[in-house]
Amino acid sequence: MTLIAPPNTHAALVLILTGLALVLFSRKRIALETSSLFVLVVLVMGFALFPYDGGARALNPLDFFHGFGHEALVAVSALMIAGQGLVRTGALEPVGRALARMWMSSPRLSLLVTLLAGAILSAFVNNTPIVVLLLPILISVSLRTKTPASSVLMPMGFATLIGGMSTTIGTSTNLLVVSVAADIGLRRFAMFDFFVPAAVAGGIGILYLWLLAPWLLPKHAARLADTSPRLFSAELHIPEDSYADGKTLSEVIEKTGGAMKVSRIQRSGQISAMPLPDIQLRPGDRLSVRDTPEQLKEFEQVLEANLYADEAPVDDEHPLTAEDQQLAEIVIQQGTPMEGSTLRYAHFTDRYQLVTLALHRAGRTPETLRKSLDDVVLRAGDVLLVQGPREQISHIKRSGELLILDATADLPHTKKAPMALAIMVTVVLLPALGILPIAISAVGGVLLMIATGCLNWRDATLALSAPVILIVVASLALGMALVETGGAHYLAQLFVAVTFGASAPLVLSGLMLLMALLTNIVSNNAAAVIGTPIAIAIADQLGASPEPFVLAVLFGANMSYATPMAYKTNLLVMNAGDYNFNDFVRIGLPLTVIMWLAFSFILPRIYGL
Repeated sequence: MTLIAPPNTHAALVLILTGLALVLFSRKRIALETSSLFVLVVLVMGFALFPYDGGARALNPLDFFHGFGHEALVAVSALMIAGQGLVRTGALEPVGRALARMWMSSPRLSLLVTLLAGAILSAFVNNTPIVVLLLPILISVSLRTKTPASSVLMPMGFATLIGGMSTTIGTSTNLLVVSVAADIGLRRFAMFDFFVPAAVAGGIGILYLWLLAPWLLPKHAARLADTSPRLFSAELHIPEDSYADGKTLSEVIEKTGGAMKVSRIQRSGQISAMPLPDIQLRPGDRLSVRDTPEQLKEFEQVLEANLYADEAPVDDEHPLTAEDQQLAEIVIQQGTPMEGSTLRYAHFTDRYQLVTLALHRAGRTPETLRKSLDDVVLRAGDVLLVQGPREQISHIKRSGELLILDATADLPHTKKAPMALAIMVTVVLLPALGILPIAISAVGGVLLMIATGCLNWRDATLALSAPVILIVVASLALGMALVETGGAHYLAQLFVAVTFGASAPLVLSGLMLLMALLTNIVSNNAAAVIGTPIAIAIADQLGASPEPFVLAVLFGANMSYATPMAYKTNLLVMNAGDYNFNDFVRIGLPLTVIMWLAFSFILPRIYGL
């Protein structure tokens, strides 16, 4: 074994920064975009103050900004926007309706079909819209059949991740690996160049998700359904000589601890009075209020009033009813305006005419409306329990603006759906046939989506994710610094030295396992971009073809199964299915091992290692 020369100063510092970046990317308390910007600024400032010219050319610090115009980022951003067009127009509605009908007749077979459909669609469309499409369907089926949604939601989410690794446009990770490898000098992978190994290994993974995963998952009941403090409208009739008689409205509200909210005051023989704080209450006044049954009964007792609903006193024979009201769950998605905001700041109640009853955050007891939910900063994956008119909830669901989970199978649909689907098919076909690069066809597709009215600019802007953009740019900058300073070559030498004596297939398998571990701790895009130049350098050290080693990085970085924070769709299904961290380990870790062993067997045989 030859002695490995230590890296130069710049390479050593870049390696230290890379290690620091991986730590920062895994910190929940630090926003991913903040960590990415920090890495980018350190690189630019560092190379500006301490120039590096030890390579074939001097490294210009401004080169680190090229990621903002990199074709991979352009393609990723354009595909995110185009995928939003499918969601907004309901272009995938026929698939959803067909699956919903099938689930009612044959659940076991339907699970397999759902897994396959999710995987196939995710090979061409970002998997987030696919999960958004399938979540309400599976929740609806579970409610109607009285079976736990937890047995199917996680397998469905993992199936979309498996399908996404089969084409160059399936995930942003794939696009980045392919583009970075091409930048270094490798032949550019065509859309279906690695479809065969992905399909074989993916088929094994799908069988595991179909036959074993549902039985290994705990049967969780929906927490929000158990803690739903449903609101009811009623009237408090003020009798003579009661506490409220002669008091001002502000005094009466203060008596309830500030909990009672009066929408109007009905006074006999007069039009409804405005609920002004200084209005004096009289016998016969009726206060229109809305709250939980327990709170309404408490108001009745404290104010010595009489509680009525529909002109009948509330008792065992005349209970409170809310015929037009419906409960629903809204999932906060990553990249939407609700993420990082509060209900009060977003004017949620006024904008959507819905009342928020409870908030569920994975790993925490649900908080109810008595806990000032309006001021809680919302995170991606949070689930809001809301109540409102049935028609209003259906309208919001059809608009596609919010991800609503409820007992109906309604899906958004517009007349633009066929147009959006045709545009997306064209975006995929042009690069598949070698006519245009994906970056060009995707940007053209975005223009067509907007020009035909399938999307407006507000929707297009909302589809873009600042964390994704900045992590891609920072990762590309780190990858460039590793290559140009010789850091990637040094890591490759180190990896080969550690695996000294091992065959090329074993080295490839070890590299893939390392990427699989990294992607479940840090961003999969960061792991992929940093790992790609190292993989090429390892292949060069071994005198082997670099393509299977690049694919080892690509497949390994896509194995985001073992932790909920590994991928954003994991967070969506985590809260919808009420999973905990251990559930992901229980199901995702065996799936990671299965996929890793399958690729470790398949890749060396296809590429003759």
